[in-house]
Amino acid sequence: MGDKLTKVDIITSGGRFEELKKALGDIGISGMTVTNVLGCGMQKGHKEYYRGLTMDINLLPKVKVEIIVCEVPVEKVVETAKKVLHTGEMGDGKIFVYNVENVIRISTGDEGKAALQYNKDDKR
Repeated sequence: MGDKLTKVDIITSGGRFEELKKALGDIGISGMTVTNVLGCGMQKGHKEYYRGLTMDINLLPKVKVEIIVCEVPVEKVVETAKKVLHTGEMGDGKIFVYNVENVIRISTGDEGKAALQYNKDDKR
């Protein structure tokens, strides 16, 4: 399995997701896992009022985009995400980059880069 595999996690507000997805598609990223998550960081949440009482909402809704990269340079993925998501304000998000030891496609047993490639002949 000689090809390097890298996982990029992008956590940001949901309002920017469609723009991010389009920009990633434009650079050749077609596969991703997207999860709605709750999180807090420097923002420390916000206050809401419920039945006249002040409530501290510490966990804010976010979107987590997980991508395994092998063909597109990781730096290009990171720079694209930064360009789309950067506003200069708190809450723009975070990007995490990890080395991936292996990927296995369960249906075929393919491993590594081959597990990420889809051919027309693949049965779905």
